[in-house]
Amino acid sequence: MWRAASAKNCQRGFTGFCTIVNPGFAGGAYGYVAMGPWRGGQAEYLQVPHADFNCLPLPAGDVFESDFAMLADIFPTGYHGAELAQVSPGESVAVFGCGPVGLMAAYSCVIRGAAAVYAIDHVQERLDKASEIGAIAINFDDGDPVAQIREMRGGDGVDKTIDAVGYQAAAQGSSAAGGEQEEVPNVVLNQMIDVINPTGIMGIPGLYVPSDPGGVDEGAKRGSLSINFGRLFEKGLRLGTGQCNVKRYNAYLRDLIAAGKATPSFVVSHEVSLDDAVDAYDKFDKRIDGYTKVILNP
Repeated sequence: MWRAASAKNCQRGFTGFCTIVNPGFAGGAYGYVAMGPWRGGQAEYLQVPHADFNCLPLPAGDVFESDFAMLADIFPTGYHGAELAQVSPGESVAVFGCGPVGLMAAYSCVIRGAAAVYAIDHVQERLDKASEIGAIAINFDDGDPVAQIREMRGGDGVDKTIDAVGYQAAAQGSSAAGGEQEEVPNVVLNQMIDVINPTGIMGIPGLYVPSDPGGVDEGAKRGSLSINFGRLFEKGLRLGTGQCNVKRYNAYLRDLIAAGKATPSFVVSHEVSLDDAVDAYDKFDKRIDGYTKVILNP
């Protein structure tokens, strides 16, 4: 009965919250946060657990190979952010974070017909990628992103917001003595509350964890963050959270790619061999040499 009850999540399309394959940790199948029971797929060959359910058929040929590679994670996750925020045609959206998922979230908002998409980050190569798809780049090193957006909009805020950063967020002026920016895990959530218009919807695909031993304070170590809930309530805001249910989206996104309506591979900056993966990961982690997204070719 336990297994049958737990399987309801997957049966209802909530594959991101499966509790069968890794009991006690919703969604922890392939390595989400707690590193699940199976190793990753970056190898010459791999086995796919529950392949009858998990595999996605693709059209023959390699024309869209790089685009289809984005279906494994970041394109569905970015789209999930837009879905959580219920982005509709003609709306304005602020996307916090221009890493791979943030860029896909901004791109998904464009695909869904948003009239204005503001992409917030401080890594110039990422902001340049956002500009390529028609988003309005906001560098938070130039000042408070909320103030920048409101100035551009004549004092108005935005209809929807998306957090593609999560608990490892940093803010303007948060650099430590060594030059690296310190974590300010609640900064994006509060900026979203500040910049969104009343009755707006906040989508939060960015990762937050129930415990973080390296947290900046005792609350953060327990997964507790300080946000302006009074302001959130006053504005009548709604929010959607949680990791992506990839199977809910990837077949539809595959068809968008095959129809020439989506090209998520724009985010790819480098294609390297598996032998060069360690160096590529290091550069991506340090956000240097333009490493925005890397494809590994075994």
